[in-house]
Amino acid sequence: MTLTTLIVEDHADIRKLIRMTLEFEDHLIQEVGNAPDAVAAAPALRPDVVLLDVMMPGEYDGLEACRRLRADPRLAHTRIILLSARGHSRDIEAGLAAGADAYLLKPFSPLALLETIQRHTATSETLR
Repeated sequence: MTLTTLIVEDHADIRKLIRMTLEFEDHLIQEVGNAPDAVAAAPALRPDVVLLDVMMPGEYDGLEACRRLRADPRLAHTRIILLSARGHSRDIEAGLAAGADAYLLKPFSPLALLETIQRHTATSETLR
């Protein structure tokens, strides 16, 4: 099954690494560089997975974007995986409280990213 995946990351090099990892799997990949663009693009794209950086400059960060994506009923099937260098328990708790399905600490291995996506999309396939 092809997964539509939205990568939301303000650093172009990190977006490229994530894209290169996913290109070996069956993903239709879209990319944006900030949280507001993700919230604007997601309803039309209807991604299966959003890989969402937590710390981004701009109007609002990844946590707020996660809340907004979760509030949209058109995205009920979407799995949100937060990506962050912040690994304190309060940071992880805040991410999960915002509606994330998973919280992956940077730097992460390509295998860890793929396993996290697979684990969370395997449960969502039956929801569609």
